[in-house]
Amino acid sequence: MAGRRVLITGVANPFGARLAHRLAADAGVARVVGVDTRPVDPELAERIDVLAADLRSAELPALVRAAAVDTVVHNDIVQFPEPGRPRASLHDINVIGTLQLLTICDGLASLRAIVVRGSAAIYGSEPAAPAFFTEDDADRFPLRTRFQRDIGELERLVGAFARRHPAVACTVLRLQPVVGRDFDTPVNRLLRAPVVPTVLGYDPRVQVLDADDAVGALRRAVLHPVRGPVNVAADGVVSLSRALRHARRPALPIAAPLWGPLVGTARRAAGQPVLPDEIARYLRFGRGVDTTRMRSELRYRPKHSTLEALARAAEANPR
Repeated sequence: MAGRRVLITGVANPFGARLAHRLAADAGVARVVGVDTRPVDPELAERIDVLAADLRSAELPALVRAAAVDTVVHNDIVQFPEPGRPRASLHDINVIGTLQLLTICDGLASLRAIVVRGSAAIYGSEPAAPAFFTEDDADRFPLRTRFQRDIGELERLVGAFARRHPAVACTVLRLQPVVGRDFDTPVNRLLRAPVVPTVLGYDPRVQVLDADDAVGALRRAVLHPVRGPVNVAADGVVSLSRALRHARRPALPIAAPLWGPLVGTARRAAGQPVLPDEIARYLRFGRGVDTTRMRSELRYRPKHSTLEALARAAEANPR
């Protein structure tokens, strides 16, 4: 599939912008088209075609058809409120936006692949969880939070599209929590705090993913798509206490019943952004995922281990 023509939704966010930069410089990519209503970095806007449209807008289908793309990267997926995107709009962005995008893709004769920036949050964080979730474990536990339910519904929509269009390779990358410079992610929000509020009596096993490796996995899936969900995570699963020591972050243990109210109140008082609902359970029970498919089928291996990713994030987020 030489001369790939790629469309990226949410191209203004850090995942989309970095991916667009890398693909625009790739000899195997003929054209990159970005979709976003937010301003795009001027340097990037000179290198790609930008469609200033919402996924739910009536004019987008005609614009996408005219671009004649063969690969779509669905990157406009949000876990918590962002500037200009209040909590009430998150479901519409994640689920209704995905439905609208797939409706557009239904009419693209040139389409060969869809890559979705999903999340390993679909597995949740559970006391009875396996040591490593495989891709077949998404239905093993209830979807407890709004974002989990959004991701679950999103994956069902993509799965239905894949069954209707067997010629289109649909890849869902289930990323473990991402850390790194300029990325607003749940773990990054914790690492920016003077102390990290942990859950008293719990020291879970954690696994993360460096931001550069997350973008690298997206690029790999664009150029070499595989079918179905793929777990993406760094090598190494470590205890939370060891992870925080390695990242040079002090811990503040809080009793589980008080964790949410105390942390929420403290962050609001300090003018800090909220933490998503998933983070409390992640700090209590952790999560590890099996990356066999990532290595054997996607043929991708992150450059940075979990400890290396945390150290790099700590350097990018000095106290």
